Amino acid sequence: MIETQRPPQQQDLSHDLAAALFGSHAATFHHPWKRLFSSAPFAYQEGLTHEERIRLSYERLRLVNDAIDDPSAFADHPAALSAMHEWAGVVDAGMATCASIHYNLFLGSLLDHDHDDRDLSEYVHMSRIGTFLCTELAHGNDAAQLETTCTFDRDTGGFILNTPTRGACKWMPNTSSLGGAKSAVVAARLLVDDRDLGVFLFLTPLSDAHGTPLPGIEIRRLPQTASSPVDHCATSFHHVPLPYTALLQGEHGRLTRDGRFTSNLGSPRKRFLRSIGRVTMGKLCMSAYSLGTTRHALTVAVRHAHNRHTSGMTSGHKVPLFAHRSHHAPLLEATATAYAATLLQRSVTQQWADAAGSDPEQCERLIAVTKGWITWQARTIMTECRERCGAQGLILANGIAGQLAANEGTITAEGDNKVIWVKAAGEMLLGGFTPQPVSDLPPGQRMLEDPRYLQDLLADIERIWHERARARLRTGRAPSPLARWNATVTPALQLVDAHAHRLAGQALSDSADQAGTAQTRRLLTDLHRLFALRRIAAHSGDLLAQGRMTADQVQQLPDAVDNVVAALEPHALTLVAGFDVPEELLDSHPMLHAAPAADLVPA
Repeated sequence: MIETQRPPQQQDLSHDLAAALFGSHAATFHHPWKRLFSSAPFAYQEGLTHEERIRLSYERLRLVNDAIDDPSAFADHPAALSAMHEWAGVVDAGMATCASIHYNLFLGSLLDHDHDDRDLSEYVHMSRIGTFLCTELAHGNDAAQLETTCTFDRDTGGFILNTPTRGACKWMPNTSSLGGAKSAVVAARLLVDDRDLGVFLFLTPLSDAHGTPLPGIEIRRLPQTASSPVDHCATSFHHVPLPYTALLQGEHGRLTRDGRFTSNLGSPRKRFLRSIGRVTMGKLCMSAYSLGTTRHALTVAVRHAHNRHTSGMTSGHKVPLFAHRSHHAPLLEATATAYAATLLQRSVTQQWADAAGSDPEQCERLIAVTKGWITWQARTIMTECRERCGAQGLILANGIAGQLAANEGTITAEGDNKVIWVKAAGEMLLGGFTPQPVSDLPPGQRMLEDPRYLQDLLADIERIWHERARARLRTGRAPSPLARWNATVTPALQLVDAHAHRLAGQALSDSADQAGTAQTRRLLTDLHRLFALRRIAAHSGDLLAQGRMTADQVQQLPDAVDNVVAALEPHALTLVAGFDVPEELLDSHPMLHAAPAADLVPA
C-alpha cells in the first residue's frame, strides 16, 4: 500500500486522538472487533450474487457469536453493543443488520421482560437466529395502531396469533429460510375475551432446523433493496397456536393463566412503547453503525488523496490531490464533523446506560435526535468521500459505495429520521427543552478563535429557531390543528438540527479540554473551530440581526474558515489515523495500492 509516512511524533499524536475518540475502554469494547473484522473470513468477496451475499452474512454472524463470551451480557450492555456496530457495517452490511436484530431487538427484548424461567440457550448459542416483527405493510411509524392479533384462548390457556388483513402482514423482517432455524418476537394486539389490551410481544418460532416455515406461517421474499443485502420478507400468520409462555410479560403488563390482566401503566400506548423499548437502543446502534462506515470512508478518501497525484499549477509539476484546497477542504470539514459525531455518540450512550431505572423520556428524545443527525451526516460525508475518489469510489471493494447505499437503511431503521425528529420537535416545544441563556458578554468583546464564544453562537442559533417555532405554534389564525402544526414544523425541525449541532460541538470542545497533550488539544480545538464556524457561517445573517455577532465578525468568517482549514491540512493523515481503522482492512482496498489492476480503473 502506498501511504504518506508519518513521523513517530505524528504516530503518537494519532494514538492520542484515538484515545480521545474511543475512550479508556477501547481495548475491551473496540479492539476485539477490529481484529475480528479485519481477519480473512470477513474480507470482501468479489462477484457474489445477492443470495450468496446473504448466505455469507449469516455464516459471518455465527463467527460473531463465537467471538462473544456471554451473548446475554453483551446484548444488555449499551457500550459493548454499540461498539460492535461501529466496526461491523464496514465489512458486511447484511451481517451487521442481522446482528443488530438478533442481539438488540430479539435477545434484548427477551432480556428486558420476565425471563428467569425462559430457556435462552438456543438463541445464545445461535442454533436459532432471532428476528423482530413489528412494522406492518400498512403500519410503519404508526406501529401503535398495528392490526396483528394474538387472542387468549381459554380452552388451551395459550394464544392464537393471526394476520387479519393483507395490510397487517409483517413487513421486511429477515424471516426467510436462509440462515437456518429462526424465531421472532412478534408485536401483536393482546385480545382477552372482548378486550383489546394493547400491543405486546410474543415469542414465536418461525421455522424448523432446515428453515422451512412452521404450519400457519406464510413467508414471502420481497424484491431486492438497494440497501444492505438482507433476506427481507413479508410474513403473515394464519391462526398460529402459541403457548402461554409466548407472551413477553413485565410490570407494564402481565396476564395470569386464567386471563386476569394487570399493568402499572394505564395507557395502552405506553404499554406498547415499553414492550418495544429496545427500539431506543436500536437507534443508538444505527448511529454507531453509520459512524463506523463514515470514519472508514474518510480514512480511505484522505489516504487516496495523498497517494494519487495530479497536475500542480506549473507545467510538469505534479502534486497529491490533497494539496488542492478544493479537494481537502470538504474532507477536512467532514473529518471535523465525524469527530464531533463520534464524541456525541459516546456521550449519549453513556447517558443511556446511566438512565436505567430513572425516567428515560429525555434520554430517549436525545437518542432520537442523535440518530437522525448522525445517520444524515453519514450520508453527506460518505457522498463527499465517494466523489473525491472519482470512479475508484464506485468500486465496491474499495469500501465506500456499498456502505453509502447501506446507510440508507440506518436512516429508515428504528424510526424514520424525519418522523422521529418531528416527534422530538413537538416535545421540545411543549416543555421538553429550555434554551441556554444569552451570554452577558457583548460580541464586540469576543473573538472567533474562542471556543466558548463559538459554542455560545451555536446556542444562539438554537434559541433563534426555538423562538420562531414557538411563535408559529402560538398563532391563533390557523384554521385547524394540522394547519397550525404545518406552520410550526419547519422552524421546529431547524431547532432539532441546531440542538444536535450544539451538543456535538460541545462534546468535541469538552474532549479538547480534556486532552492529555498540548498538540492533541490544539488539533481537537481546531477541529471544533472548523465544525462550529461552518455552522455559524450558514446562520450569520440571523446572528447579526439578533446582535449576537458584529458586522466585522461576519465579514471575517470566510477567512476564519479558510485559516483553520489551512492549519489542519498538514495533519490530515494524522487525523484520520485517529479513527484507528485497521491496516489489514485498508490494505484490502484496491485503490490504495499501486497494482497495475488498480491503474486500469479510471479516476
